[in-house]
Amino acid sequence: MSEFVPSNIQREMEVYGYDTVVKSHCRMCHGGCGVLVYLKNGKAKKIAGDPDCPINHGTLCPKGIASLQLAYHPDRLTYPVRRIGPKASGKWERISWDEALDTIAGKINDYKARFGAESIVMGYGTGRDNEAVIYRFANLLGSPNVLTAGHFCYGPRIATSIITCGTNPIVDYENNPRCIIEWGNNIVISNPDEYKGESFSVALEKGAKLIVVDPRMTRAAARADIWLQLRPGTDAALALGMLNVIVREELYDRDFVENHVYGWEPFVERVNEYPPDKVEQITWVPREKIAAAAKLFATTKPAGIQWGVAIEQQINCADNDRLLMALMGITGNIDVPGGQVLFQQPGIRNVGYFGAHRMLSDAQRAKRLGGDRFRLAGNFGIINPKCVWDAIITEKPYPVKMLFFISSNPLLTRANADEVYRALEKVEFMAVSDFFLTPTAEMADIVLPAATWLEMDYIGDFWKRHGYILPRRKAIQVGECRSDHEMLNDLAHRVGQGEYWWDNFEQALDWILEPLKMTWRDFKKLDYLRGERIPQKYRTVGFSTPTGKFELYSTMLEKWGYDPLPRYREPLESPYSNPGTVKQYPYILITGRRIPGFFHSENRQLPWMRELNRDPVVEIHPDAAKKEGINEGDWVIIESPRGKIRQRAKLFPGMDPRIVSAEHGWWFPENKDPGHGWRESNINMLTDNSYANCDPAMGATHIRTLMCRIYPERLEGDVSHE
Repeated sequence: MSEFVPSNIQREMEVYGYDTVVKSHCRMCHGGCGVLVYLKNGKAKKIAGDPDCPINHGTLCPKGIASLQLAYHPDRLTYPVRRIGPKASGKWERISWDEALDTIAGKINDYKARFGAESIVMGYGTGRDNEAVIYRFANLLGSPNVLTAGHFCYGPRIATSIITCGTNPIVDYENNPRCIIEWGNNIVISNPDEYKGESFSVALEKGAKLIVVDPRMTRAAARADIWLQLRPGTDAALALGMLNVIVREELYDRDFVENHVYGWEPFVERVNEYPPDKVEQITWVPREKIAAAAKLFATTKPAGIQWGVAIEQQINCADNDRLLMALMGITGNIDVPGGQVLFQQPGIRNVGYFGAHRMLSDAQRAKRLGGDRFRLAGNFGIINPKCVWDAIITEKPYPVKMLFFISSNPLLTRANADEVYRALEKVEFMAVSDFFLTPTAEMADIVLPAATWLEMDYIGDFWKRHGYILPRRKAIQVGECRSDHEMLNDLAHRVGQGEYWWDNFEQALDWILEPLKMTWRDFKKLDYLRGERIPQKYRTVGFSTPTGKFELYSTMLEKWGYDPLPRYREPLESPYSNPGTVKQYPYILITGRRIPGFFHSENRQLPWMRELNRDPVVEIHPDAAKKEGINEGDWVIIESPRGKIRQRAKLFPGMDPRIVSAEHGWWFPENKDPGHGWRESNINMLTDNSYANCDPAMGATHIRTLMCRIYPERLEGDVSHE
């Protein structure tokens, strides 16, 4: 039995006949949940939440419970393969790891010699704690181009918080916030980033006041003290309206503003441009509710804002984040217990240091695709995806010859999917590391079998800002699957980076932990480590910004040529920006509603998860459905100026009749044809990735709202999906 398991768990093992149990930490979504993995004869048989874990306290979501269905799925890729014939042919041959990595290394070295390291683009999706090794490999190679979800997911929070207050402010649920704003986030469904829904729910049970900002009636909105049902895409205007009330009625923390804020006077001038009556017209939220929410948040201490990705996948991405931080800051809720805390990690070598960002030369950094256009993103090592697709298709500003995607499925998860397909079809060479032959992997030349979280040793939550790190202990081995960390460590030696890597990846873990005078073997005997908690650090050391203060007026954005003050931009496709379009496409379409069993395009192979969500669903208000002749359960066509898809109608009265809400990430693994029907219900067939429709500083693609029309599929005479 495991030496890390308490005696009560060992007794349970004896009763049910398990050989051993491994304490580890899940990564089926953003990760963090402690788990107990029960094994018999070397095979995992059961997964349960670890009650001793400070992140989830024994709770576990459906995805975590279904981890075994992923690890042992009969369609899982368990050895490297090479494509035979044309792209998306669906024909593969098995090859060895040596042949696969030698081939990939040969292509890397050849393209670097002939076209420069910048012609090779590494990419990852909403990651598997692999971002540090991917950036290390790319930076040491000399490629400034790492394609991530970071331009519109979590990355903006980090990039904007760095220039505003030094690091990402996290709600301190441990110390009982008395008021919470849940903004652009559905934490009990998505369990995002640093957070788990359990802590939020406990805070509400303890009596915390709740303000919810969401166009839809979610579970949280149903129990909120104030529900701000805004027009999708108008978050920045709503925040400015709330700030206007707080400033006008002098509800702000005067000491914090006078002693720790930079740019107060110009900031006040900007928020004065957004009185509640004007904001009501923009957002559809009654001015009385705007004022009530502002007063409740400003006067109930301590308070925090539970924010999420919905506010970042917009043209106002960076300003949305900055405005929410302004609400946190001027109300005196920054770095106070129960407020929005600037947690410190244990004293390890962090992700940025491991990623070798400083080892990328200035000359190569200057070649980052889109770096001169999206300078806030470039400062954080992030690129806009369209810059890559353009470089492949047009070969400008230089050709991209090779893609290496790790845990990423951009055909489903990036805007303007048709353009993504054209780029993947044209690129000369592509490698993919994944669990399955996804629609994106089927476009590759070589696909590598990635390990799940159950099959690796790693320092979990290494990249997060909640102050914890936790040991992820390897429990099983499936086929020839290898972790991305081990794979890139091996590949690095083959492309000439060996002096900067290790003989095996456990040595890398030792190196990360070395400042603590600890090895991986030491660390994995612990449940977790936590950084020191020092409230209101800014009172003695200031903020880690150029001015040393909380920057409402951003000196960095000013230096890069952007508006240093946050503002509201009307989306290019909205009821007010293009009346001609609205006549043909009368509904606002929300994309990306979270689904409990899926993680973006993942888990549609897993029986338990698919039982929860059989078909892609679009929510329609009953009044709109009646107008369009749509009944509950009908297959309907959703059409935008860029294309059309089909999803199944669900009548939902919990939103404005002018809005419809669709699911994202849909493909059909049960469809055995090449591509698995990736075009059929993929919301990104409808979204726009034009540069004009991106956040000007961060490059975030505005995919969360667009205009559409919707009608029964039977009017087109299409064959039912059933």
